[in-house]
Amino acid sequence: MRRSIATVSLSGNLQEKLLAIAAAKFDSIELFENDLLFFDGTARDVRAMVEDVGLKISLFQPFRDFEGVPDEVFRRNLDRAERKFDVMGDLDAKMMLVCSNVSPAAIADDERAAAQLHELAERAAARGIRIGYEALAWGAQVKTYGHVWEIVRRAAHSHLGVILDSFHTLALGDGVEGIAHIPGEKIFFVQLADAPLLKMDVLSWSRHFRCFPGQGDFDVAAFAAKAIEAGYTGPLSLEIFNDEFRATAPSRTARDGMRSLLFLEEQIRGQLEESPAEPGRAPRPRVDLLDPPPPPDLSGVAFLEFAVDATARGELARWLEGMGFQRVGVHRGKDVTLYRQGDLAIALNAEPESFAHSYYLLHGVSVCAIGLRAADPAGLLSRAEVFGCQRFEERVGPDEAPMPGLRAPDGSLIYVVDESFDAAADFVRDRGEGASAGLVSAVDHVGQALPGDHFDTWLLFYRAVLRLKPEESWVLPDPYGLVKSRALANAARNVRFPLSFSESSRTVVARSLTTFSGAGVNQVAFSTGDIFKAVRALRKAGLELLRIPENYYDDLAARLGLDEAFVEKLRDHGVLYDRDAEGGEFLHVYTRTFHDRFFFEIVQRQGGYDQYGAANAPVRMAAQSRTAARETSLTP
Repeated sequence: MRRSIATVSLSGNLQEKLLAIAAAKFDSIELFENDLLFFDGTARDVRAMVEDVGLKISLFQPFRDFEGVPDEVFRRNLDRAERKFDVMGDLDAKMMLVCSNVSPAAIADDERAAAQLHELAERAAARGIRIGYEALAWGAQVKTYGHVWEIVRRAAHSHLGVILDSFHTLALGDGVEGIAHIPGEKIFFVQLADAPLLKMDVLSWSRHFRCFPGQGDFDVAAFAAKAIEAGYTGPLSLEIFNDEFRATAPSRTARDGMRSLLFLEEQIRGQLEESPAEPGRAPRPRVDLLDPPPPPDLSGVAFLEFAVDATARGELARWLEGMGFQRVGVHRGKDVTLYRQGDLAIALNAEPESFAHSYYLLHGVSVCAIGLRAADPAGLLSRAEVFGCQRFEERVGPDEAPMPGLRAPDGSLIYVVDESFDAAADFVRDRGEGASAGLVSAVDHVGQALPGDHFDTWLLFYRAVLRLKPEESWVLPDPYGLVKSRALANAARNVRFPLSFSESSRTVVARSLTTFSGAGVNQVAFSTGDIFKAVRALRKAGLELLRIPENYYDDLAARLGLDEAFVEKLRDHGVLYDRDAEGGEFLHVYTRTFHDRFFFEIVQRQGGYDQYGAANAPVRMAAQSRTAARETSLTP
């Protein structure tokens, strides 16, 4: 299908928008009227710009408050429309969007509205233009696509059809089943937008909080699939009103928009394959929808790679050894040291001629790469390329196995390895390597701190490329502001990425962003089978854990009715505790923060607990702020 985006969805001037849209490989645009009004040139100049970058204008919009008006107002509206038709002729735009009247003076008379739209379509036909009529969720008389279709049906003009908009339908909770019963040739255009579920007036919701499909909570795929079931074969077009998008570089927004459309096409294809055409109904017209390599079958985190220098390597190595990791050896051709515990590996990369070194220069000590195990690494990388990701391969030495990966949105790397991957294959083993300490067994989750305007980009990346599923959103109180968090995970629950951002500049998350100079991993959580044994080992190794206030345990005993002896055990070990509604339990401890950048967490899940201890996050962030303040006061 043709892929389109409304110019209102991006920031910048019209030329900047067109260049970004073309670079993202869209086919066409919806030209928003304000972008034309603000352009210092003629409509013919705009047409030339659009054609020069290989695009077409699929829709000119919006034309407001036209139908359901008194006769004298109607005559003025026709004059207004004729002027717009003149402009559309210069633009070579063949369709105009007419949105339902929002004026309180609009008349509740479908026959009048139909007759007036018929006359508009008659005049448009003389210019070779079609009119698409769209329901606004806050329209004075017409709010739903069903009502729009009834008026269009009454108007009975070949140049008048329905424009469907997912936001206006889904924000009202209007069912989508009726879309499939609109004749496909009368659906002139389909506009798509997602949104988070919010409780607010629908106009403000629409104007400020729309997002790309895959970034919100609406079932946009079901909406679009019904239009295709009806026989629609026109463009799928993104129309997004979003305050953050208006402040984001248009190139990034356009790339996210294309990734969103591709992901949506995959979902639509899946829904259509699951719902065959109704018996006796004409076959659906064939439409080309993306058919990418299937979603990856991930089986966990194979390794983490830290970018370090010589000094940081020594300090971080002591932390790892304190958590039970054992040095395996050094790379036979690079300045990389490998630590391992069971099947979990961590590489400390100080190689001067490497991606890690470049990453270190930009971000300092940080996780520069994550290795994921997948049943079909080649298929996952091919899928990533389909969704606009850039592949990456580090230089390899003699007899060294190549390890292809892909770039994440922040420029870090995600390597993909198969089940037989051995992290130590290219390393010279240290003599006397013994059994691992067995304190932790796997990576439970990897938390990432993000700038607020990058959150939707990462959410879409994980959903589309890795097909991780977003979980419940949380708003967590830090002593110096609010932190918003949402995790994504695979079905097997062995790959989890909690994402966090804060609009305050003083929260724990914000401080990580400052030290990283951008997004980055700020938390690595390891799972253990015995949290108390792990804590004793950590303390014996001299690893400093985050100090939890005594008041926390007093409240814990009162709030959850825990056994007094168990609470004392938690207190003695500094372990935090959470319990879900089904009785599943979560026990966890935190290290202090490494250079105000990232921290480690040791977790134990019991009884099917599947969350992240959100109830304890405020306690943790307060303790981290207190520790950071103490360390800052001791710094000369």
